[in-house]
Amino acid sequence: MDAKRDKSEQRLQSPASFKAFMMTNSTESNINLYDHLTGLLMKVMDEHPQNAVDVIEYMSHDVKQTFLEDKQKTLRDLPQTIAAELLADQQRLLFSRPEEAGHEEELMETPLPNVSEIGFYLEQAGVGLGREEMQRVFLALKQLVEWQALPRCRLWGKILGTESSYIVAEAEYREGEEEEEKSSEELAEEEEREADTQENEMDPLPQSTYKPLPPVQKEALGTGANKFVYYVCKEPGLPWVKLPSVSPAQITVARQIRKFFTGRLDTQVVSYPPFPGNEANYLRAQIARISAGTQVSPQGFFQARDEEGDEEDEPAQDSFEVNPDFEDIPVVEMAETLSTWVHHVQNILQQGRCTWVNLALKPGEDSNEEGEADEKEEPDEPEPEVGPPLLTPLSQDAEMFNIPPWTSKVSSALTSQHAVALQRSNLWPGAYAYACGKKFENMYVGWGLKYTGEGYSPPVPPLPQKEYRSGPEITEAVDSRLEEEQVLKQALEEQRAAQEEMEGIDDEDEEEDED
Repeated sequence: MDAKRDKSEQRLQSPASFKAFMMTNSTESNINLYDHLTGLLMKVMDEHPQNAVDVIEYMSHDVKQTFLEDKQKTLRDLPQTIAAELLADQQRLLFSRPEEAGHEEELMETPLPNVSEIGFYLEQAGVGLGREEMQRVFLALKQLVEWQALPRCRLWGKILGTESSYIVAEAEYREGEEEEEKSSEELAEEEEREADTQENEMDPLPQSTYKPLPPVQKEALGTGANKFVYYVCKEPGLPWVKLPSVSPAQITVARQIRKFFTGRLDTQVVSYPPFPGNEANYLRAQIARISAGTQVSPQGFFQARDEEGDEEDEPAQDSFEVNPDFEDIPVVEMAETLSTWVHHVQNILQQGRCTWVNLALKPGEDSNEEGEADEKEEPDEPEPEVGPPLLTPLSQDAEMFNIPPWTSKVSSALTSQHAVALQRSNLWPGAYAYACGKKFENMYVGWGLKYTGEGYSPPVPPLPQKEYRSGPEITEAVDSRLEEEQVLKQALEEQRAAQEEMEGIDDEDEEEDED
């Protein structure tokens, strides 16, 4: 037994075995004594503390804590979810097919057009959103149609913004559909009326006899500028938001201001004159203006609808239908002349409506029921405003800023038999229309602003005026002293007295001559 103990002591006392013993890692902290002592000695040599033997325990604790911190730094933090990954998770739902959908629904007529085909033709013309984005937009429109049960829906376009953009979908109005909430200006007007009535009841004020004209009434849903309903979303996969209907006041003010869109519908529009609403209302007004000026189609594709009723009734200005006997126009001819294209959306009048309304008439009053005597009593009745009729050719569009309103071209001059005809609006940059055979489509991709001519350049300042020539007539006299003024005053008095004496002598001579 003693021999074995001696051998073990010799084995431990050997330098190699002792170093291996010191480099054995601890089962708790995973640190070995050799590295710990090495770090402790290096710390003592670097810092040279006074009374090192007294603080060696604290320094040993600091060295051990440093080893633990270095090992903890190697741990990887959990990656944070970025906005692109969140958007990808939401867009992944667009590619999932509902289990309830069957083959029978696929065979039914879809309310969506073939967006992939539209993207192909727009790509031939050199415009569009790209194949990948068009496919995601098509799936987003399909999701909108399923959730809202829309009878017809199409991609209107994309309006760019400073923070984010708007993808706009145009849907047909469903009968019986009403607005869920009142607009902001209507709520403000009601609050003002309630406040005025309360003040008048408590302390009645003198009433003014002036009666301003009533505000222009908003067109009913499904007619005029509110014929279609529009939905917007920032990215495919994000929720769609329904835009409110547009009022004539919003269209009138939108014509007088120029504001970039931010991408937030609840943003207040700061402008002069003040805009009655937020960015959602401003966006809806710009969509109405762009649609009225740039929605075009081949001539003869639509025809006036023959409505049953009294022959005396005027036909609706926005009533048209697809012409079943339409024959496609050659692409080269559509690119050469603007007479082969027509507007199929009503023009917006200066009043802010598509149909003129007489503000001089009281609500419920009909001008046809009045007699001729009443007409003679009101000679200042405003003349009704009339705009261009529906299906007016593009050749009748007026030029602005000495540029043509439209630019025509063919997608390919080499293979004209497979090319498409393209119309680009110069007044609304970003509005395009293509036609190929019996197929056509309109799309807008831009900032939602109208062309206002060349950029403003301030005029050159005029040349500086010449100095006024000085002379004795305008030379300022030097102020005289008090003694000089007194001498001048005395001389004037003597001159005046001498003049009076001369006048007296002349009067006496005249009297003697008379005698």
